[in-house]
Amino acid sequence: MVTNKGLPLRLFVELTSLLMPQLFAVLSPIALFAAVLFVYNRLLSDRELVIMQAAGISPLRNAASVFVMGILLSFFSIYVQNFGIPQAEGAFRRLEWEVKNNVSHLMFREGEFTNLKTNLTVFITKHETDGSVSGILISDETKPDQKVTLSAEKGRIMYEDEHPHIILVNGSRQEIDLESGRFSSLNFSRYSVDLGGFGKGGLKPANVREKSLKELLSANQNSQLSQADKRKYIVEGNRRIITPWYNLVFALIACTGLLIGNFNRRGQTKTIALSVFFMILTLGLDLIFTNLAGRSLYFLPCLYMNCLLPFAVCIYLLVFYNPFVWAKFKNRYKVTFHAA
Repeated sequence: MVTNKGLPLRLFVELTSLLMPQLFAVLSPIALFAAVLFVYNRLLSDRELVIMQAAGISPLRNAASVFVMGILLSFFSIYVQNFGIPQAEGAFRRLEWEVKNNVSHLMFREGEFTNLKTNLTVFITKHETDGSVSGILISDETKPDQKVTLSAEKGRIMYEDEHPHIILVNGSRQEIDLESGRFSSLNFSRYSVDLGGFGKGGLKPANVREKSLKELLSANQNSQLSQADKRKYIVEGNRRIITPWYNLVFALIACTGLLIGNFNRRGQTKTIALSVFFMILTLGLDLIFTNLAGRSLYFLPCLYMNCLLPFAVCIYLLVFYNPFVWAKFKNRYKVTFHAA
């Protein structure tokens, strides 16, 4: 639309910016995971974490900043998903319809021919301050056996049932019958031209991302929805509760391995790879359980378990994990194995 119709770059930027809240909700947990992993790996490489651990600071205490940042970003993500995205989606839907259908201001450019649809071309000389247009020329070849040319001094775009019409004032209509070659001309003081093909079907209905959390969770009480739509609404509502907390979960996954693992001068490649693996596994299971819950709500608890289980494991390791006990258990296991 921008390149072919010559729409201003401002509209492209505005449309793109309305998609940012949805993009933020998807990328913020992954971005926080990468940031925490980088920072704590740098602290470990510079021996700062080693010094803090030697001073008796527990892994849970070292992870305090991760808790603060994860919780803050989770609450912000709750606001984005329940208020920012619905409002942005609604504004995007309305602006998209306006860009495609509001021919008066977006399509007609002064001094240029505009192709509104197949074989319908409009030329506008000037946009007036009162919203009207002047110096209008229209070439209508929508009918294969007729060629119509209309010209008018002034005109105004009007909408009837979200269908655009242009009202021409003080002009002439010239028509050529291509089969018989007959020419006819008509002068008029007022004439209406249907700019069909725009606004067809009207404004699209609101999608599931525009609904409020209350509407989503109470979808079973909406008799106008099909069973598939009810499941879709309920899953979306529960995801708005769950997915913001992946900011905290992914941040804990990123720091837990580095905080409880042993220091290695050669780097923490294995620990980092393991953290990335569990992050990707959690994210993949979330997508799988979302698709399964869309087919059957019996899988809905799996969405909660996929978020709560990694969180519980990370908390347990940060609080109770003792590397000396684990090393002692590994050595005992090796001795038993060799004896057998």
